[in-house]
Amino acid sequence: MNDPQPWTPPEGSWASSAARRRNMQAIRSRDTKPERLVRRLVHANGLRYRVAARPLPDLRRSADMVFRPTKVAVFIDGCYWHGCPIHYVSPKTNPGYWSEKVARNIARDRDTDKQLEAAGWLVLRFWEHTPAEETAAAIIRQVADRRKPSL
Repeated sequence: MNDPQPWTPPEGSWASSAARRRNMQAIRSRDTKPERLVRRLVHANGLRYRVAARPLPDLRRSADMVFRPTKVAVFIDGCYWHGCPIHYVSPKTNPGYWSEKVARNIARDRDTDKQLEAAGWLVLRFWEHTPAEETAAAIIRQVADRRKPSL
């Protein structure tokens, strides 16, 4: 009888090993520490918002914070998953797959921005490494500006 071989992913698979797959699946897509810090500061300033909500019902993408009355969608992008020009480093294992994945994420982000802006939304994107106080201040300022009646 043949000895069973350890599982190896097929060529071009999304993970280099079962352990790596479990690790990558465990990474949060929402309620990350940077998101929670920013939300706490924005909420403390009296603003209310939806968390992980779709700004447009027909667009199968959700923003981290959605201010519906003022049509402001906020995204706090992770440096690795969204290709931060400062912090993104291509992985050593299966670099082709991961680099392509990040490139697809960036393209999807640009498409999301374009679709939301075409529908009259203001899209605010921040990197996870931006200080929470700076991010929150920018969000508060932009939402307040959109609330002002135009003369």
